[in-house]
Amino acid sequence: MKVAFIGLGIMGRPMALNLLRGGHAVTVWARRAESMRPLAEAGARTADSAAAAAANADLVISMVADAPDVEQVMLGESGVVDALALRDPGAPPLVAVDMSTIAPAAARRIGERLAARGISFLDAPVSGGEVGAIAGSLSVMVGGDAAAFAFAQPALACVGSRVLHIGASGAGQVTKAANQILTGVGVLAVAEALNFAACNGVDAGRVREALMGGFASSRILENHGQRMLERNFAPGFKAWMNQKDLNIVLQSAHQQGVFTPLTAATSQFFNALVGNGLGEEDSIAVLKLLEGLSGVAGKDEGSAS
Repeated sequence: MKVAFIGLGIMGRPMALNLLRGGHAVTVWARRAESMRPLAEAGARTADSAAAAAANADLVISMVADAPDVEQVMLGESGVVDALALRDPGAPPLVAVDMSTIAPAAARRIGERLAARGISFLDAPVSGGEVGAIAGSLSVMVGGDAAAFAFAQPALACVGSRVLHIGASGAGQVTKAANQILTGVGVLAVAEALNFAACNGVDAGRVREALMGGFASSRILENHGQRMLERNFAPGFKAWMNQKDLNIVLQSAHQQGVFTPLTAATSQFFNALVGNGLGEEDSIAVLKLLEGLSGVAGKDEGSAS
Protein backbone atom coordinates (compact mmCIF):
# COMPACT_ATOMS: atom_id res chain seq x y z
CA MET A 1 0.00 0.00 0.00
CA LYS A 2 1.15 3.54 -0.71
CA VAL A 3 0.86 5.46 2.56
CA ALA A 4 1.31 9.17 3.22
CA PHE A 5 2.25 9.81 6.85
CA ILE A 6 1.90 13.32 8.25
CA GLY A 7 3.40 14.26 11.63
CA LEU A 8 6.66 12.81 12.87
CA GLY A 9 6.85 13.54 16.58
CA ILE A 10 7.45 11.17 19.50
CA MET A 11 4.67 8.87 18.31
CA GLY A 12 4.54 9.49 14.57
CA ARG A 13 8.18 8.76 13.79
CA PRO A 14 8.24 5.16 15.08
CA MET A 15 4.79 4.50 13.63
CA ALA A 16 5.95 5.55 10.17
CA LEU A 17 9.05 3.38 10.58
CA ASN A 18 6.88 0.38 11.39
CA LEU A 19 4.86 0.96 8.22
CA LEU A 20 8.10 0.88 6.25
CA ARG A 21 9.13 -2.33 8.00
CA GLY A 22 5.74 -3.76 7.12
CA GLY A 23 6.52 -3.38 3.43
CA HIS A 24 4.42 -0.33 2.65
CA ALA A 25 5.69 2.49 0.42
CA VAL A 26 5.71 5.50 2.74
CA THR A 27 5.89 9.19 1.90
CA VAL A 28 6.27 11.52 4.87
CA TRP A 29 5.71 15.17 5.57
CA ALA A 30 6.33 17.20 8.72
CA ARG A 31 6.57 20.91 9.38
CA ARG A 32 10.25 20.56 10.29
CA ALA A 33 12.50 19.14 7.58
CA GLU A 34 14.85 17.63 10.17
CA SER A 35 12.00 15.45 11.46
CA MET A 36 11.80 13.75 8.06
CA ARG A 37 15.51 12.94 7.83
CA PRO A 38 15.46 9.68 9.87
CA LEU A 39 12.56 8.40 7.77
CA ALA A 40 14.30 9.30 4.52
CA GLU A 41 17.38 7.43 5.72
CA ALA A 42 15.15 4.41 6.43
CA GLY A 43 13.75 4.42 2.89
CA ALA A 44 10.74 6.75 2.98
CA ARG A 45 10.09 9.42 0.39
CA THR A 46 9.71 12.98 1.62
CA ALA A 47 7.26 15.64 0.44
CA ASP A 48 7.11 19.39 0.76
CA SER A 49 3.44 19.51 1.84
CA ALA A 50 0.62 17.31 3.05
CA ALA A 51 -0.99 17.62 -0.39
CA ALA A 52 2.17 16.45 -2.15
CA ALA A 53 2.50 13.50 0.25
CA ALA A 54 -1.10 12.45 -0.40
CA ALA A 55 -1.08 12.98 -4.16
CA ASN A 56 -0.14 9.39 -5.05
CA ALA A 57 -1.19 7.67 -1.82
CA ASP A 58 -3.82 5.02 -1.22
CA LEU A 59 -4.03 5.92 2.44
CA VAL A 60 -3.17 9.08 4.40
CA ILE A 61 -2.36 8.92 8.12
CA SER A 62 -1.94 11.95 10.35
CA MET A 63 -0.47 12.00 13.85
CA VAL A 64 -0.41 15.59 15.11
CA ALA A 65 -1.09 17.49 18.32
CA ASP A 66 -4.72 18.65 18.35
CA ALA A 67 -7.86 19.31 16.32
CA PRO A 68 -6.66 22.59 14.74
CA ASP A 69 -3.57 20.74 13.47
CA VAL A 70 -5.72 17.95 12.02
CA GLU A 71 -7.96 20.49 10.30
CA GLN A 72 -4.93 22.26 8.87
CA VAL A 73 -3.23 19.18 7.44
CA MET A 74 -6.49 17.70 6.15
CA LEU A 75 -8.49 20.75 5.04
CA GLY A 76 -6.14 23.74 5.03
CA GLU A 77 -3.98 25.23 2.32
CA SER A 78 -1.72 22.54 0.81
CA GLY A 79 -3.59 20.02 2.93
CA VAL A 80 -4.87 16.59 1.95
CA VAL A 81 -7.94 17.96 0.13
CA ASP A 82 -5.62 19.84 -2.22
CA ALA A 83 -4.14 16.50 -3.25
CA LEU A 84 -7.38 15.75 -5.11
CA ALA A 85 -6.36 18.13 -7.89
CA LEU A 86 -2.99 16.34 -8.19
CA ARG A 87 -4.33 12.77 -8.34
CA ASP A 88 -4.95 10.66 -11.43
CA PRO A 89 -8.63 11.04 -12.37
CA GLY A 90 -8.94 7.26 -12.36
CA ALA A 91 -7.42 6.83 -8.90
CA PRO A 92 -9.62 5.14 -6.26
CA PRO A 93 -11.15 7.29 -3.53
CA LEU A 94 -8.68 8.39 -0.89
CA VAL A 95 -8.96 7.14 2.69
CA ALA A 96 -7.66 9.42 5.46
CA VAL A 97 -6.95 8.22 9.00
CA ASP A 98 -6.26 10.57 11.88
CA MET A 99 -4.48 8.90 14.79
CA SER A 100 -4.18 12.02 16.92
CA THR A 101 -6.25 12.53 20.07
CA ILE A 102 -8.93 15.16 19.46
CA ALA A 103 -12.48 15.83 20.61
CA PRO A 104 -15.13 13.43 19.24
CA ALA A 105 -17.15 16.37 17.91
CA ALA A 106 -14.10 17.67 16.05
CA ALA A 107 -13.51 14.24 14.50
CA ARG A 108 -17.11 14.09 13.28
CA ARG A 109 -16.89 17.62 11.86
CA ILE A 110 -13.65 16.90 10.00
CA GLY A 111 -15.07 13.62 8.72
CA GLU A 112 -18.16 15.36 7.35
CA ARG A 113 -16.09 17.99 5.55
CA LEU A 114 -13.80 15.38 4.02
CA ALA A 115 -16.75 13.20 2.97
CA ALA A 116 -18.16 16.19 1.11
CA ARG A 117 -14.97 16.13 -0.96
CA GLY A 118 -15.11 12.39 -1.56
CA ILE A 119 -12.54 11.36 1.05
CA SER A 120 -13.38 8.66 3.60
CA PHE A 121 -12.22 9.54 7.11
CA LEU A 122 -11.44 7.37 10.12
CA ASP A 123 -10.71 8.66 13.61
CA ALA A 124 -8.21 6.16 15.01
CA PRO A 125 -6.48 7.39 18.18
CA VAL A 126 -4.01 5.11 19.91
CA SER A 127 -2.91 4.09 23.38
CA GLY A 128 0.42 2.63 24.42
CA GLY A 129 2.75 5.61 24.42
CA GLU A 130 6.17 5.87 22.83
CA VAL A 131 7.07 2.34 23.94
CA GLY A 132 4.05 0.93 22.12
CA ALA A 133 4.71 3.07 19.06
CA ILE A 134 8.28 1.76 18.81
CA ALA A 135 7.21 -1.87 19.36
CA GLY A 136 4.23 -1.65 17.01
CA SER A 137 2.01 -2.82 19.87
CA LEU A 138 -0.36 0.15 20.18
CA SER A 139 -4.07 -0.24 20.83
CA VAL A 140 -5.89 1.42 17.93
CA MET A 141 -9.51 2.53 18.46
CA VAL A 142 -11.29 3.27 15.20
CA GLY A 143 -14.45 5.14 14.33
CA GLY A 144 -15.90 5.60 10.87
CA ASP A 145 -17.09 3.69 7.82
CA ALA A 146 -16.62 -0.10 8.04
CA ALA A 147 -15.45 -0.41 4.44
CA ALA A 148 -12.82 2.29 4.95
CA PHE A 149 -11.68 0.47 8.10
CA ALA A 150 -11.32 -2.81 6.21
CA PHE A 151 -9.22 -1.03 3.60
CA ALA A 152 -6.95 0.65 6.18
CA GLN A 153 -6.62 -2.34 8.52
CA PRO A 154 -3.47 -3.89 6.92
CA ALA A 155 -1.59 -0.64 7.48
CA LEU A 156 -3.00 -0.12 10.96
CA ALA A 157 -1.88 -3.63 11.88
CA CYS A 158 1.72 -2.49 11.37
CA VAL A 159 1.44 0.02 14.21
CA GLY A 160 -0.94 -1.76 16.57
CA SER A 161 -1.33 -5.22 18.03
CA ARG A 162 -4.98 -4.53 18.89
CA VAL A 163 -6.92 -2.73 16.15
CA LEU A 164 -10.65 -2.48 16.78
CA HIS A 165 -13.46 -0.86 14.81
CA ILE A 166 -15.61 0.65 17.57
CA GLY A 167 -18.43 2.25 15.59
CA ALA A 168 -19.45 5.30 13.58
CA SER A 169 -17.43 8.48 13.13
CA GLY A 170 -16.21 9.84 16.47
CA ALA A 171 -16.44 6.49 18.25
CA GLY A 172 -12.67 6.06 18.21
CA GLN A 173 -12.21 9.39 19.97
CA VAL A 174 -14.92 8.60 22.53
CA THR A 175 -13.03 5.38 23.31
CA LYS A 176 -9.74 7.26 23.61
CA ALA A 177 -11.37 9.78 25.94
CA ALA A 178 -12.51 6.89 28.15
CA ASN A 179 -8.94 5.57 28.00
CA GLN A 180 -7.61 8.93 29.15
CA ILE A 181 -9.97 8.95 32.12
CA LEU A 182 -8.53 5.64 33.28
CA THR A 183 -4.89 6.46 32.55
CA GLY A 184 -4.97 10.05 33.82
CA VAL A 185 -6.64 9.09 37.09
CA GLY A 186 -4.40 6.01 37.27
CA VAL A 187 -1.14 7.94 36.95
CA LEU A 188 -2.25 10.35 39.66
CA ALA A 189 -3.35 7.45 41.89
CA VAL A 190 0.00 5.66 41.54
CA ALA A 191 1.92 8.87 42.24
CA GLU A 192 -0.26 9.55 45.30
CA ALA A 193 0.23 6.02 46.64
CA LEU A 194 4.01 6.04 46.23
CA ASN A 195 4.31 9.53 47.69
CA PHE A 196 2.12 8.47 50.63
CA ALA A 197 4.41 5.52 51.30
CA ALA A 198 7.59 7.60 51.10
CA CYS A 199 6.19 10.32 53.35
CA ASN A 200 5.46 7.64 55.95
CA GLY A 201 9.09 6.51 55.92
CA VAL A 202 8.42 3.27 54.02
CA ASP A 203 10.38 2.13 50.97
CA ALA A 204 8.12 3.03 48.03
CA GLY A 205 9.80 0.41 45.86
CA ARG A 206 8.92 -2.34 48.31
CA VAL A 207 5.37 -1.01 48.54
CA ARG A 208 5.05 -1.13 44.75
CA GLU A 209 6.40 -4.68 44.71
CA ALA A 210 3.80 -5.78 47.26
CA LEU A 211 0.95 -4.03 45.45
CA MET A 212 1.88 -5.70 42.17
CA GLY A 213 0.76 -9.01 43.68
CA GLY A 214 -2.78 -7.92 44.54
CA PHE A 215 -5.86 -6.29 43.09
CA ALA A 216 -4.07 -2.93 42.94
CA SER A 217 -1.75 -4.29 40.25
CA SER A 218 -1.94 -2.51 36.89
CA ARG A 219 0.22 -1.69 33.89
CA ILE A 220 0.39 1.88 35.17
CA LEU A 221 1.73 0.70 38.54
CA GLU A 222 4.12 -1.67 36.77
CA ASN A 223 5.51 0.69 34.13
CA HIS A 224 4.93 4.22 35.34
CA GLY A 225 5.41 3.28 38.97
CA GLN A 226 8.86 1.95 38.18
CA ARG A 227 9.74 5.10 36.26
CA MET A 228 8.61 7.20 39.22
CA LEU A 229 10.93 5.22 41.48
CA GLU A 230 13.77 5.75 38.98
CA ARG A 231 12.95 9.49 38.79
CA ASN A 232 12.79 9.06 35.01
CA PHE A 233 10.66 11.98 33.87
CA ALA A 234 11.86 11.99 30.24
CA PRO A 235 8.75 12.48 28.12
CA GLY A 236 7.06 9.46 26.62
CA PHE A 237 3.73 11.27 26.98
CA LYS A 238 4.16 14.92 27.91
CA ALA A 239 2.18 16.39 30.78
CA TRP A 240 0.69 19.15 28.63
CA MET A 241 -0.70 16.48 26.31
CA ASN A 242 -2.36 14.74 29.24
CA GLN A 243 -3.78 18.10 30.29
CA LYS A 244 -5.14 18.58 26.77
CA ASP A 245 -6.70 15.12 26.67
CA LEU A 246 -8.41 15.52 30.04
CA ASN A 247 -9.81 18.84 28.86
CA ILE A 248 -11.26 17.01 25.84
CA VAL A 249 -13.03 14.62 28.24
CA LEU A 250 -14.40 17.50 30.30
CA GLN A 251 -15.57 19.46 27.26
CA SER A 252 -17.29 16.41 25.79
CA ALA A 253 -18.83 15.56 29.16
CA HIS A 254 -20.14 19.12 29.48
CA GLN A 255 -21.73 18.92 26.03
CA GLN A 256 -23.48 15.67 26.96
CA GLY A 257 -24.30 16.57 30.56
CA VAL A 258 -22.20 13.70 31.89
CA PHE A 259 -20.86 13.79 35.48
CA THR A 260 -17.08 13.13 35.54
CA PRO A 261 -15.85 14.10 39.03
CA LEU A 262 -12.58 12.11 39.03
CA THR A 263 -11.57 13.50 35.65
CA ALA A 264 -12.32 17.04 36.85
CA ALA A 265 -10.15 16.62 39.96
CA THR A 266 -7.31 14.95 38.02
CA SER A 267 -7.42 17.67 35.39
CA GLN A 268 -6.71 20.28 38.05
CA PHE A 269 -3.51 18.47 39.03
CA PHE A 270 -2.31 18.48 35.44
CA ASN A 271 -3.26 22.15 35.12
CA ALA A 272 -1.07 22.81 38.16
CA LEU A 273 1.71 20.64 36.77
CA VAL A 274 1.81 22.63 33.54
CA GLY A 275 1.48 25.89 35.51
CA ASN A 276 4.59 24.90 37.50
CA GLY A 277 6.61 24.69 34.30
CA LEU A 278 6.64 20.89 34.07
CA GLY A 279 4.45 20.55 30.99
CA GLU A 280 7.29 19.24 28.81
CA GLU A 281 8.11 16.44 31.24
CA ASP A 282 6.32 13.11 31.27
CA SER A 283 2.90 12.92 32.90
CA ILE A 284 4.43 10.98 35.78
CA ALA A 285 6.01 14.26 36.90
CA VAL A 286 2.72 14.70 38.76
CA LEU A 287 4.69 12.90 41.48
CA LYS A 288 6.85 16.03 41.82
CA LEU A 289 3.73 18.13 42.31
CA LEU A 290 2.48 15.85 45.08
CA GLU A 291 5.91 15.86 46.73
CA GLY A 292 5.94 19.65 46.69
CA LEU A 293 2.47 19.84 48.22
CA SER A 294 3.61 17.35 50.86
CA GLY A 295 6.67 19.43 51.76
CA VAL A 296 9.25 17.05 50.32
CA ALA A 297 10.15 18.92 47.10
CA GLY A 298 13.72 19.31 45.94
CA LYS A 299 14.58 15.76 44.93
CA ASP A 300 14.86 16.91 41.34
CA GLU A 301 15.74 20.19 39.75
CA GLY A 302 12.49 21.92 38.85
CA SER A 303 10.30 20.14 41.41
CA ALA A 304 7.07 21.96 42.20
CA SER A 305 7.18 24.09 45.33
